[in-house]
Amino acid sequence: MSDAASNYLESKLLDHVLNYSTAPYTDSNLTTIYVGLFASGGNNSALITALESGTNSTSGTGNWGYYEINAGSYARRSVGFASASTGSISSDTTVEFPVASADYQTAGSTGNTVTHIALLDGSTGNNVLFYGQLATSKTVSSGDQFTITSGNLTITLS
Repeated sequence: MSDAASNYLESKLLDHVLNYSTAPYTDSNLTTIYVGLFASGGNNSALITALESGTNSTSGTGNWGYYEINAGSYARRSVGFASASTGSISSDTTVEFPVASADYQTAGSTGNTVTHIALLDGSTGNNVLFYGQLATSKTVSSGDQFTITSGNLTITLS
């Protein structure tokens, strides 16, 4: 047996998790998906490990909360998705984070350069659903605003 899923199944799984308002996938327990911003401070492998298996605790490099931005008026933002197709799903909303009131910073003081994002099932704490490294890192200083335009956040299962 092959170890790959078909594009059909991948699309159905993505719709089930991220486009949950579409029948037959309506899930009253998962009402909103949030985008979180993370700064690796140059230690991408530690952040990836933390996002994969850590918790939202801010104490120590094994926890993803250590790397999440937590200063400068930062707050996670909700995102919506269009229907999945050929194993991919893309955002159908523009995600605008608040204008930074100070340089972004993390609990672990890993800097103000956003290197990774994650999709989470809550506005605080909660669980990481998907994560990945940005194609281009973004330094967020006081007065800057981090924005993800509609269609530019894509999740692909393959």
